[in-house]
Formats: sequence, structure tokens, C-alpha cells
Amino acid sequence: MKPWITKAIELLSASLGPPAHELNEIDWKSELSPNRQRLCQHLSAFSNHPGGGYLVFGVDGHGIPQGIDGPAAEVIVNQVANLGRQGVEPPVAIDHAMVEVRGVSLLLVHIREATIKPVHIRGQSLDAAFIRSGGTTREASRQEVGMLMLHSRTPRWEDLHATVLLSRSDILARLDLATLLKLLEQPEPTDEASLMSWAERERLVASLPAGGGYITNLGAIAAAKNLGEFPDLAHRGTRVIQYAGTDKSNSSSEREGRRGYAVAFQVLLNVLDGPNGLLRGLEAVIDGLRTKVEIYPSIAVREIVANALIHQDFTVPGGGPMIEIFTDRLEISNPGSLLPSKTLDRLIGAQPESRNEVLARLFRRCRICEERGSGLVKAGLAIEAAGLPPIRFDAGPNHVKVTLFGPRPFADMTQVERLAACYQHAVLRYHSNSVMTNSSLRERLRLTERQRRTATNLIRDAIDAGLIKSADPDSTSLRFSEYVPAWA
Repeated sequence: MKPWITKAIELLSASLGPPAHELNEIDWKSELSPNRQRLCQHLSAFSNHPGGGYLVFGVDGHGIPQGIDGPAAEVIVNQVANLGRQGVEPPVAIDHAMVEVRGVSLLLVHIREATIKPVHIRGQSLDAAFIRSGGTTREASRQEVGMLMLHSRTPRWEDLHATVLLSRSDILARLDLATLLKLLEQPEPTDEASLMSWAERERLVASLPAGGGYITNLGAIAAAKNLGEFPDLAHRGTRVIQYAGTDKSNSSSEREGRRGYAVAFQVLLNVLDGPNGLLRGLEAVIDGLRTKVEIYPSIAVREIVANALIHQDFTVPGGGPMIEIFTDRLEISNPGSLLPSKTLDRLIGAQPESRNEVLARLFRRCRICEERGSGLVKAGLAIEAAGLPPIRFDAGPNHVKVTLFGPRPFADMTQVERLAACYQHAVLRYHSNSVMTNSSLRERLRLTERQRRTATNLIRDAIDAGLIKSADPDSTSLRFSEYVPAWA
């Protein structure tokens, strides 16, 4: 039995009394009324009502079940369904069932609560919206229309359907829910029905009362066994390209991920940074000798890759995130521009915000990211501890790119890189509840005590560029001065 039927029967039993009385959730009808406009008003009211509602055919005006036969029920269902498509905006989908109550057959018509409100009469203004009140359907007031609009929710990208209607077995065959359950540290349900119920609660699928349903974009992008089975997401797999030099003229390997991001995240990290990962085979010059070393800190790679997956704009056509490995740098890019509230110079330590909040929340629960705004802080601290050049952030109309550079001494950095290193150091110290000093900057840049003047000159240049400022404007000491970002 469909879950909503049980609830409908309970409400119907309560409304039939004694005494008989209609509820906000239920309206009786003895038969199909010729007043189509009134039926549209009922559809509008139940769609606007929290939890939706039910039309019951086969009960007279006194609350006495009279019953209804199959042919009459079929006519009613067809006409109500047509009115749901053509009589109201946005269109309303219905479900129905024949049940036996007090020895007679009744037709139940289920109208779900609409996501986008108010549902109003087609061809008229939003003011032509109806609500349930005192067991009757009436026109909503201006204030009530406003409240309906406040409770309206535009569907998120994650909630949209990634497939056509599928059977339950087809849905479960396309998703790697077992791996996702392990990431979430939850026990695996023992039967398909329970597994589908869990997947729907997690917004991975949208099931239908009649059976089957749809895989949502969230379900596909997080847990797909093969993204190629989802036409709109087939090219969203993460590409990993390794080049033989410092430009793109000669690639040595290329891989494209086919599985959902969450279930394949650890695999992706192993490809990059595992014992035999692509980044482990890179060489650096140490004491004049080329040596294979771990160039990029694992925590920095993990956090930046996770950010690229989560914060991309899925409405931008084309491919998905890209990880490009050069002999001197690592570039990680994703489709989509920066959010309007973000700027490149304030990404480190920024308040968490994502255009894909549901996906970000799932990643946090899978322990892939923290969703606290600390990911880039951790990455920056790791880069500094490794003595690498500063992280570079670039953004275009349809992409954001983060670049990590291989080892390079201070003498070989450009002035732009030196200023960026100084500024990022001040930002990281600030977010660590500390301040930048000449000494801390020299330690970050691997400068000696004899190079204090070099650090002093760099600090002065950063102040002149409007990147940092003195933590105490009244201080006159240069030797013991402390500095914070200019925006602090």
C-alpha cells in the first residue's frame, strides 16, 4: 500500500466522525462537480497547504460514505488530472487509489504540497491563490499570498532529476550506495525497500508512490557507478592530466573519472598522492641533485581538490573539474565563476558558502570536507610549512583555478610572488589568532637573520601595495612591529 493511503484513511476516519466534519487536509465529494473552477480552487488550496491534502469521492455532504464505481472513478481521475495540468500554475500532479471504507468503495485523490508557491488559477495573477481554512477552501488574502511566497522554494540543482523514470532495481543498480553508507558510517539496510527509503531521505532519489522514481543530480554526482549513464553529467568526471614539461605541448598521461565524486574521492586521491600516485613521481632539485620527493603536501591537495568538486557551477556547459600536473606546478580548476560575495584575495579563511549546499553538506558528513571555511587555511599552512611559493588563485567568467608551485627559493620568486607570500602569511597568522612579524616572515620564506633587511623591505612594499598594515598604528618600533592583513 502506498504510504500516503494510510494517512488519508486515518484523516478520513477522523473526519467522518461522529460528528462528521471536513478537515483542512481533506474534502469530501459525492461525485465530480460540473464546476471546474471550484475543483481548480481545491487543487490550488491543497497544493498550498503544508503536507498537501486529499479529495475523497463517494461521500455525500453529510459525511456518509455512499461509494463510487470504477468507471465513474476513472472519469474523475482523468478530469482532475487534466485540471491539475491545465487549470492551475505551477501545474499540479495527483495520485489516486480506490479503498474500501465502511463497506463501500471510495476514490482518494492525493494532492502533494507544492514546492513553488503560491499555486494559483492559471491565467490569473498570484492573488488568485487559495488555501484551506476551517475545513473549507477560500481565497488567500494578500498577506497569506506573501507568506506562501516566503515558504516557496526554488528547486536546487541537486534536487533536479538526472534520469527518466526508472524502476527501483534500475535505480539501485546505477548507484554505489554501499560505499556511500560506509563513508557515512551507517549500517546498510537489509532490503531494497529500506535502502530506497534511506536514499530518498538523503535526497539521492525521488521516489513515486506508485513505485520506482528518479535519481537526482545529487545521487548521480555523489554516488554514480558510471556517470556516463547520466546524459547531463557524462562529462562531469574529474580529468587528471600529466604533462612532460612546464607547458601543455606534450602530455604523458590522461585519466577521466567515471564514478560519483563521493564514492570515488579516495580513489582520486590515491591516483594523485597515493604510494604510486602521479605526484609521488615528481622530482625536485635538492643540494644540486634531482630527487623524487613529496612536493605538494597531501592536506593541501586534498582540500583544494575537494573545493573544486564542491564549488563548481553545474550550470556551466562543458567538462568538469580538471587537475593538471606540470613539472613545476599543480593546477586545479573547476567550472564556474566566483560567487558574487567572494574575492580572490579573501578566499583563505572566508566564511563557508557554496552554490551547491546540499552536496557540500553530504561531503562534510562523508568526512571529505569540513564545511567550516578552514580548508584553504589548512592548505596554506601546509604550503608554508613545506617552504613552497604562495598559492595562486585565478578566476575567469567561467572558471576558478588554484595553482600550487613546486620548490623555488626566495631569490627565484618574482616580486608579485613575494608580495603574495607576505600577504598570505599575514592572512594565515591572522586566522590562527596571531600576527605576522619580521621573524615569522623570514621563517616562512626560509630567510636567515642576516636577511632581516630583505624581509623589512618586503613588508614595506606590502604595506605600500595596500596588502597589510601595522597591527598597532601607534607603534614606532620597526624591529618588533606586528602586522595584519589590510582588511583586518
